[in-house]
Amino acid sequence: MLTFPRWKITLILLTLGIGILCAIPSFLPERITNQWPKAMQVRVNLGLDLSGGSHLLLEASTDDVTKARLTNMEDQIRTELRRGDPRIAIGDISRRDGKLSFMVRNPAQVDAAVERIRPLTQGAGMTGQRDFDVTVVDSSTIVLSPTDAGIAASVNSAMEVATEVIRKRIDELGTREPSIVRQGDNRIVVQVPGLQDPKQLKDLLGQTAKLEFKLVDFTANPAEVAQGRAPVGSEVLPYPTNPSGVPFIAVKRQVMVSGDELTDATQVYEQQGNLPAVSIRFNASGGRKFGKVTSENVNRPFAIILDGKVLSAPNINEPILGGTAQISGSFTVESANQLAIALRSGKLPVALKVVEERTVGPQLGADSIRAGIIASVVAASAVAIFMFLSYGRFGMYANMAVVINILVILGVMGLLNATLTLPGIAGFVLTIGTAVDANVLIYERIREERRRGRGVVQSVEFGYKEATRTIFEANVTHAIAGGIMLALGSGPVKGFAIVLLIGIATSVFTAVTFTRLVVATWLRRARPADLNI
Repeated sequence: MLTFPRWKITLILLTLGIGILCAIPSFLPERITNQWPKAMQVRVNLGLDLSGGSHLLLEASTDDVTKARLTNMEDQIRTELRRGDPRIAIGDISRRDGKLSFMVRNPAQVDAAVERIRPLTQGAGMTGQRDFDVTVVDSSTIVLSPTDAGIAASVNSAMEVATEVIRKRIDELGTREPSIVRQGDNRIVVQVPGLQDPKQLKDLLGQTAKLEFKLVDFTANPAEVAQGRAPVGSEVLPYPTNPSGVPFIAVKRQVMVSGDELTDATQVYEQQGNLPAVSIRFNASGGRKFGKVTSENVNRPFAIILDGKVLSAPNINEPILGGTAQISGSFTVESANQLAIALRSGKLPVALKVVEERTVGPQLGADSIRAGIIASVVAASAVAIFMFLSYGRFGMYANMAVVINILVILGVMGLLNATLTLPGIAGFVLTIGTAVDANVLIYERIREERRRGRGVVQSVEFGYKEATRTIFEANVTHAIAGGIMLALGSGPVKGFAIVLLIGIATSVFTAVTFTRLVVATWLRRARPADLNI
């Protein structure tokens, strides 16, 4: 039990050494560590409550999700009834009262139309319901009504996609360890440490980034367009930078190419005027569509629409066949870069509005760090004094293990690129207090073995052997609680659980293995006749 082969000694010291080395960068300014090799640039990131930053609570409108579902279902119905054999002619599709209704021109085809439409509806999760109910009214009118289960499933799906899109957009900003967590059915909490001005973040997340290319309806009467009226098959959209001075324009409803077919978007400068613009590249399918549309509509204006607003409507002077295009408008370098980020990360399936906004200043974070350091120092000092007064030399060995344990925890967190929050500091203080529990169990067992009359070496050997079982059992239950907090908690709870779990693993290693190595080395060298413990 007290015999350590050379390879085991080397392995223990090497493990602790690596942990301590990985903790060093966290104590140094980033300007220094950035000059080090990449492998040594590991450090503990500070959370929002320590480094300051921005906190946003975003809320999605379920009405937008319902409208998007109706639009998508309308397109599917038209396509399915038009492509099928025989073709089924229908009248205009109405969206009154949040339902889709249309009349089948030939009443004899109503049943066939229902059979084709019903497969377009899907199961709403595990509820056993469909997302749309299909009914026939007045023998020739088909009505599709969204079900509550279908709406709930769509909102959940949209929020999952929105969370991932937000994560991609924030990652493009180059920030470290953002916290993006869903709250309730239709809210998302975003916390970005180190970002003191939330305006850039709000501008980026406020863009749905729904990009569409549509043909301009040049047959529309300008006077009617100014009043918000457009010919059948067209719609009126805002166009703030319209050269004609009218802040509206009529465009065809049919989307020729959409932003879903983009593969890349970057901020560039126009060749003429050197103004900021956004260069976009389509995938193979989008490139073919874009080339076909521009080839068939030379000398006609082409509207570039973002989130329901026309950015520009340039004239198609020649076919654009390379699968790339350029979006120009009244951009600044910052706004063009934000648009490029939004397009690269994909469109939000639902518009999000900011319902709560907080900015945590760096001074408040510095105060939290200072308070945490003071608490840690006081806790460590109190534990060290108690252990020394209670166990003498053996107490000093336990104190050495506590100091090494703190450094190794920081090293492991640095390797994991983990984030330290204020609850994480609380976990640190708790770890310091409980790190010596294992040593107390061991030392009390050694005392008990000495009282039973065992020799010095036997007492130490039995003390470590018998107490180790209890230590592992106690820490397993401790780790189970921490694991549950990590799996089910979020934000501060998760930060506390991460430090707690790392602390459990490192404290057991240092308190049991490291102190046993130190005690065994001292026994071989000093060969004491008695133990002052």
